[in-house]
Amino acid sequence: MIDIFKRATTKRRGLAAARAALLGLAAATLLSGAALAQDAVQPGLVYDMGGKFDKSFNEAAYNGAEAFKKATGTEYRDFEVQNDAQREQALRNFARRGLSPIVAIGFSQAAAVEEVAKEFPDTKFAIVDMVVDLPNVRSILFQEHEGSYLVGMLAAMASKTGKIGFVGGMDIPLIRKFACGYVEGAKAANPNVEVFQNMTGTTGAAWNDPAKGGELAKSQFDRGADVVYHAAGGTGIGVLQAAAEAGKLGIGVDSNQNYLHPGHVLTSMLKRVDTAVEKAFTDAKDGKWTSGVYVLGLKEDGVGWSLDEYNKALITPEMQAAADKAKAGIVDGSITVHDYMSDNACPAG
Repeated sequence: MIDIFKRATTKRRGLAAARAALLGLAAATLLSGAALAQDAVQPGLVYDMGGKFDKSFNEAAYNGAEAFKKATGTEYRDFEVQNDAQREQALRNFARRGLSPIVAIGFSQAAAVEEVAKEFPDTKFAIVDMVVDLPNVRSILFQEHEGSYLVGMLAAMASKTGKIGFVGGMDIPLIRKFACGYVEGAKAANPNVEVFQNMTGTTGAAWNDPAKGGELAKSQFDRGADVVYHAAGGTGIGVLQAAAEAGKLGIGVDSNQNYLHPGHVLTSMLKRVDTAVEKAFTDAKDGKWTSGVYVLGLKEDGVGWSLDEYNKALITPEMQAAADKAKAGIVDGSITVHDYMSDNACPAG
């Protein structure tokens, strides 16, 4: 009888140990599965018209995705839209394949993001340059007028003729926002400066027409401008080329374009789309994702201007000091730069 009791006790202890081992294994599996799920984030990136390698807006997004991949070893998928219909198709295809977060570059993606984000409420989306008010969408806006104010000051201070120019891409309020800040900054440095302005077109093709950009810049140079700022995506490559050919100065945008024509690119107005994309991907990977509206200006280092080995000979100490002082004033609120999109008007002209 005692032997039977011992055998039963031993059996119960064995079963208890087995159950404990199974529970431990299950817990470990759950924990490793959670870690795997977090680590296995699959980001997607949909570029705007103009192409991945426009050396400007889209390429900034690409650089941010590449920085994420380098830092984490995590791959991402991307897509270059060729027409408006492909926006929604690309976003939906990515969502169906389980990609998340999916970042859409450019205001033109707003309708597509809204439609697809409603269909896939558990997928994380982000959009640059537009607000989509949904619980699974991060909307990222920039204070482009603040950065443009600084390069406008630099343009006016660098100009020998008192005449400078601006070439925009698609004629929309967002690009007028760049132009207005630029004019306001230029006039803060030189109240008598004359600013020529041209827009490239009214459709998405305006972002990818370097020949037209070059023609518009040349016409401004012919009228006496000696510094021209572009906010035109791939079209701006033609603006900078025209400046170099004319022996004048161009100003780049979005990405740092100083290297394209050393000695002929005064500076570039940086719009940190790269940082926004990298942060969106990283937040999702680290479990820190949040939706809502993010507004990035000088205070948040979302915009700025570039100074490096390619343009340092063009920026005098006085110019740098003026730009630094203006930046400090904008950040602390003592200088207010008008936002064209607040009222569709530019008091600076």
